[in-house]
Amino acid sequence: MYEIDPSKTELADEFRDNPDGPYSPELTLVINRMRLMPMAERHVLICIERGRRWMLARIPAARGAPIERFEEQVFSDHAVAVQELFRRRWHTLTGEELA
Repeated sequence: MYEIDPSKTELADEFRDNPDGPYSPELTLVINRMRLMPMAERHVLICIERGRRWMLARIPAARGAPIERFEEQVFSDHAVAVQELFRRRWHTLTGEELA
């Protein structure tokens, strides 16, 4: 499986500048890797008001347990929400924080 190189922060910059794509081939690999990470403890977005507000959440490790909602992480801008999701998944997969 593709391993993300945490030193390639220019890929995060590319995503920040164009979160809806199209993406370069290398960023496409990163996005696909993030989408294929295990469901347990994966960060996700929950739509709390259709087309207007999204909340950051995390899928639990134990099947059937409630989703952990981050009530303080509510977004009215979808692009900003997706960027935060990207940042969290990057950290999970690489162990490195994005600025």
